[in-house]
Amino acid sequence: MQDLKRTEQKGTAARLSSFSIHPIWWRKIFIAVSLGLLLLVFVLPVGRLIWLSFTEETGGTLRHYLQVLSEAGTWHVISNTLWMAAGSTIMALILGVLAGWLVTYSDIRAKPWIHVMVMLPFIIPSYIVTLSWTQLLRSSSWFSNMLAWLPGNAATLDLYTLPGMIFMLGLSHYPLVYLFTVAVLRKIPQELLWAARASGAGNMTVFRKLTLPLALPGIAGGGLLAFLANLDNFGIPAFLGIPGDITVLSTAIYQEVAGYGPSAFSRAAVLSVILGVIALVGTVLQWLVLRKSKQLETAHEDTRPRFSLGSWRLLVEMAVWSFLLFISFVPLASMVSSSFLPAYGVDLSWDTITGANYHFILFENEKAQGAIGNSLVLALTTAGTALILGTMVAYYRVRRPSSLTRSVEIVIGVPYALPGMVLALAMIFAWMEPIPGWNPGIYGTIGILIIAYVTRFMILQVRGSITALMQVDPSMEEASHIFGAKGWPKWRKIMLPLILPGVLSGTLLVFLTSFTELTVSSLLMSTGNETIGVTIFDFEQAGYTQYSTAFSTIIVFLMLMSLLVLLLVHNYWKKKVGNQ
Repeated sequence: MQDLKRTEQKGTAARLSSFSIHPIWWRKIFIAVSLGLLLLVFVLPVGRLIWLSFTEETGGTLRHYLQVLSEAGTWHVISNTLWMAAGSTIMALILGVLAGWLVTYSDIRAKPWIHVMVMLPFIIPSYIVTLSWTQLLRSSSWFSNMLAWLPGNAATLDLYTLPGMIFMLGLSHYPLVYLFTVAVLRKIPQELLWAARASGAGNMTVFRKLTLPLALPGIAGGGLLAFLANLDNFGIPAFLGIPGDITVLSTAIYQEVAGYGPSAFSRAAVLSVILGVIALVGTVLQWLVLRKSKQLETAHEDTRPRFSLGSWRLLVEMAVWSFLLFISFVPLASMVSSSFLPAYGVDLSWDTITGANYHFILFENEKAQGAIGNSLVLALTTAGTALILGTMVAYYRVRRPSSLTRSVEIVIGVPYALPGMVLALAMIFAWMEPIPGWNPGIYGTIGILIIAYVTRFMILQVRGSITALMQVDPSMEEASHIFGAKGWPKWRKIMLPLILPGVLSGTLLVFLTSFTELTVSSLLMSTGNETIGVTIFDFEQAGYTQYSTAFSTIIVFLMLMSLLVLLLVHNYWKKKVGNQ
């Protein structure tokens, strides 16, 4: 009897095992589900935006394009956008290449601190930087009063103009060009330059025929990022352009959607496609430049100075530090001082200093308090999701390179390359009614902001995790497999201690970017779901400058504290791993 039961149990187990899924099929199912999510979250919104710009209730049409492009105002907006993006990119290229060349090749001192100071305008949100400059250059500021005493009737720059917008965008994005320039200049072999000089080539000839062509990939890459960032930026055109009656494509899209006209979304979709086409043209131009450039470089970064400033070094250092301190700390100090004034235009003195603005933001205004909570939830959720999913994608991209993993990386990177206004409008079209006749109720909630943030900033975590994983030799992982450490034990004991600092750097970048985001939030937020950036923008638009400066000061303090915590964690982890 027992033998019969055992025989029946074995037969049942055999039948069940025949229905089990082979590991290869599990992998195929995982890939299929992942591709489906990528299409739903990353591809569908953009495709839906383009499709709706060519359709109406009766079917396909070009009417929206013909109507928008036939208006003189549209071409004026496009002209403003091109001038703004081109002018600020040229300014970013000049400042970024000059700063990168000095830090990389000269014997200027305190290079690490110069690097930190150069990156400061990029770390702080551009709309906060703009707000600080408007306080510095206002007619009643100490800086304007000082210029009035100088001969020649010197006056401050009017930021509420197209040149003012170009100036602010160039200052905000020249660190992008600097980073790429430093990276590529350090990899140009010194021996090649020595050989050219030994052959009789002068310094100018060496720069023109060797250094510049070899550095062109990095300069062009940084220039493209600056160009796309200038196109994408909404904070500076909104803070300066809307009050100055200077409309560019990003603010035009915002104003169309905010106007809620009968054809508002159709017109905004057309303007978004135009903005996306301009970004695509810039990308193609960069590809053409890189195609003709030389890319001879070494994997080793040489940080040794390549020329001496000699007797000019002290003078150059004074000029560099004066410039960096002026563009970074002086406007911020002016913003902080304005936040302690009871009203806009009041002179700063011991009698006028007040903390009422901070008390209002932190304890009285429910909108500001809710904005801090909403932004914190959004940033933590986005950073946590990106940390897990982005690191998974990066792992397969580095350890299992294939056409599929490369395609996944490209698809994830597209939403970040798109202007933020384009992505926000695409999210509206995609999630109001993903399937005809079905509204999931996501639009108008904080859920659509989470989806938009993860979609837009996931690539930052992927790139950060890829960099961290590439620094871990595959032999370390292979050795762990030989000794039986697989799965979670392998990650806990070996991989995480090695990659955690680099991975967390990407996570912090995602967190800070999400915490202070404005462009996407300006279209997707709803009442009760306001974010920090939108609230500061609303305060400024309503004329409550004392509240916007106080709120901005609080955010800058929180960001600096976050960077300090990351630095302490990084140093602690480095010592802990070193002692093991």
